[in-house]
Amino acid sequence: MNTAEQQTLVLSVLEMTCGHCERAITSSLGAVEGVECVEIDLGDKTVCVTGGAERAAIVAAIEDAGYEVC
Repeated sequence: MNTAEQQTLVLSVLEMTCGHCERAITSSLGAVEGVECVEIDLGDKTVCVTGGAERAAIVAAIEDAGYEVC
């Protein structure tokens, strides 16, 4: 049973520029337990993550994909 509280985080990832970036980050975040939804806005350079995952795990997944969270 998942007891983590549902939350939405919006993170700035300034290095995102294309569909490849979007796919890499989405794929990496898909492996994080508790992530339910990932929405990426390349124009605003933001990643919106909804679910019960810890912020540190989300940031680590984005960094593992090769991008820096600002």
